[in-house]
Amino acid sequence: MDTQTGHTLDREAFHVYDTTLRDGAQQEGLNLSVLDKLHIARAIDELGVGFIEGGWPGANPKDTEFFRRAREELDLRNAQLAAFGATRRAGVRAADDPLVAALRDSGATVVTLVAKSHDRHVELALRTTLEENLAMVRDTVSHLTTEGQRVFLDAEHFFDGYRDNRDYALEVLRTAAEAGAEVVALCDTNGGMLPDWVSDVVLDVLESTGARVGIHCHNDTGCAVANSLAAVKAGASHVQGTLNGYGERTGNADLVSVVANLELKLARPVLPSGSLREATRVAHAVAEVTNVPPSARQPYVGVSAFAHKAGLHASAIKVDPNLYQHMDPMDVGNDMRLLVSDMAGRASIELKGAELGFDLSGDKALVTRVTDRVKAMESRGYTFEAADASFELLLVEEVEGGRPAYFDIETWRVITDSRPSSEATSEATVKLRAGGDRIVTVGEGNGPVNALDHALRQAIGRAYPEVQKFELIDYKVRILDQGHGTDAITRVLIETSDGVSSWVTVGVGANVIEASWEALLDSMVFGLRRHGETPLGA
Repeated sequence: MDTQTGHTLDREAFHVYDTTLRDGAQQEGLNLSVLDKLHIARAIDELGVGFIEGGWPGANPKDTEFFRRAREELDLRNAQLAAFGATRRAGVRAADDPLVAALRDSGATVVTLVAKSHDRHVELALRTTLEENLAMVRDTVSHLTTEGQRVFLDAEHFFDGYRDNRDYALEVLRTAAEAGAEVVALCDTNGGMLPDWVSDVVLDVLESTGARVGIHCHNDTGCAVANSLAAVKAGASHVQGTLNGYGERTGNADLVSVVANLELKLARPVLPSGSLREATRVAHAVAEVTNVPPSARQPYVGVSAFAHKAGLHASAIKVDPNLYQHMDPMDVGNDMRLLVSDMAGRASIELKGAELGFDLSGDKALVTRVTDRVKAMESRGYTFEAADASFELLLVEEVEGGRPAYFDIETWRVITDSRPSSEATSEATVKLRAGGDRIVTVGEGNGPVNALDHALRQAIGRAYPEVQKFELIDYKVRILDQGHGTDAITRVLIETSDGVSSWVTVGVGANVIEASWEALLDSMVFGLRRHGETPLGA
């Protein structure tokens, strides 16, 4: 029983099928090791999907190894592992085809067979007859089901084939279903469909074949999620997609968006109760493994999905968050964020302050002062939208009457030495006072900012050893006023980690080194404050 909707969840009545590890891995620039695939499978299982497609054993050595290790190392709680493969070759019995044998021996309880349903693909790509293609479907499905495996069919290029030769495309589906395929998934392989077209075809397939229909959409028209939902509305009861919409060209249907729309908008539970609250965590965890930065604007799970910038929005949210949000972010494990920018009004500042632990509601003069300061700084090139740590230090300075000081900088400098036929090296010298001592350190690096970072952390670390845990993990530079060429203002964003959490600081200067130094200082000060160190003179 689903506690939110009161409906009983029948996982066999509706299939949520993830194909991140196979179809998603075809994305340009995305390369997964066997270990990566095992990690991702565990994460996707936590989302509560019913099926995880692991790859193509036999055709890909990496996927063969994945299935071998999965038998020993994967303990899936929610999902069944599916192996992907093709129907037998023309003129060869399924029982004698080595690729079919690899599917049979994979250990997967489910096999998803791709079959040609477009007559031109049969004749031009497979170079066989339409009749032999039907025999290949019938023989392979029958063989695997007889061997005790569940079989789903992916009808490749189905929608294009349906338009060119409806009767033959439907006959492929009937053949598969009669041979024992539990699902026939209609694949919009080229991604060219629109929702109304999908609905019409799904209705016709259901009426004409009586088979259980699934949907597999690509996003070339930007409609993969909408097309998937249209198919479900028309009667499809098996939906395929990938985490974060990974996939070839413009990607596949984003499975989280499809599932969230079904559960939250259409009141149709398709995951175990509470599983959808893991969506943001799982989507970001998978992004970490793939090393593909998550899209901030991704629906439901993006960091900007519930971010509010305009002052008018913030004023309304202060009264009722639902006035500018279509749902509670916690339903997908996300959170509301208030962005501080030159568009911010006093309500934005109050709400952002409360988010950071500062109650500003009783001091209108303070709120006005902070708001005016933010707008003035952003006019000079600063941005606090992504630099919460720098904004928090600004708040501390205004609320407590001064910036926390843990050290006093005397001087700093950077020298870059370049010689012919050798790489340039940078050396930074930092002189400061901390812990009652005057400290002078020299740091070397593969660039001026890297050298400054090393020298600064060495110096501060003598008085505050925990600084040695701090690590610069991301560095972004943007040139402002590009029309001024090399004389333009530079903005730097730095993300620092202490191994437990991370924070972002901003610096602006006449050159990249000056801007980087400011962001580095903010990073150290914020980190020391977070770790509970006592400022000088406190």
